Amino acid sequence: MSTPTRPLVIKTTSGTERPEATNQAFTVAAAAVAAGATVSLWLTGESAWLALPGRADDLVLEHATPLAELLDLVLAEGTVTVCTQCAARRSIGLADVLPGVRIAGAAVFVEESLAPDAQALVY
Repeated sequence: MSTPTRPLVIKTTSGTERPEATNQAFTVAAAAVAAGATVSLWLTGESAWLALPGRADDLVLEHATPLAELLDLVLAEGTVTVCTQCAARRSIGLADVLPGVRIAGAAVFVEESLAPDAQALVY
């Protein structure tokens, strides 16, 4: 009998300016999805740009799975959210982001993070 996984909420606050931190958040999110966890990946600050088509390709990191592949995996099996305020500051709307990406605010992040048995990580 396998051990049930608990929800995992991951927030990344950086983008291409901090490639290792950003890639780590996406890698952990994708690994958790692969392990069967319910995953919610939040893109805040400069990482909001990575929700736009083709932008994940801008982050290249030696010895790392391409960010676009990790993002595709999380989008297929989990939830990817861009912070409402972060999107507004960058003039990013729902029509601009990849299919499946949502835009939501702090109340939703808090609700997900405080769900029973949830684990939240911030990168």
